[in-house]
Amino acid sequence: MSKVKLNKVELKNVDAAIVEVKVDNRKNNTGRPVNKKSARQVRLNKQAFYSNVNDKFVSGNAFKVGNEIYKFSAGKTLGCIVSNVTGYVCNVDYIGRTKVKCYSFVLGKKVNVELNLKTLQFVK
Repeated sequence: MSKVKLNKVELKNVDAAIVEVKVDNRKNNTGRPVNKKSARQVRLNKQAFYSNVNDKFVSGNAFKVGNEIYKFSAGKTLGCIVSNVTGYVCNVDYIGRTKVKCYSFVLGKKVNVELNLKTLQFVK
């Protein structure tokens, strides 16, 4: 081993690197408690909820509107909403973070439907 002396600091060339291992399986824990009411935590919880609801919708989980149960079925473009009882209901035009825009033609006229993902009740 060679020693290099720099102004009261002694460096040693060591072949093995020292790695600190956490024994209590914590990852990125600062040790401080989380303030659940802080604006940042509220924002992160909202984002997690929106992401969770969007994933449920896109993956085809059944949801309830009124007394009828529907689900999203992916297609070539975006997909469509299908009822368990009657079958096809409408085409999906747009899927956002919190809203889904759909359309259907009734008696030759285009009817627009907008679903709010925040208020949908998903069925297990």
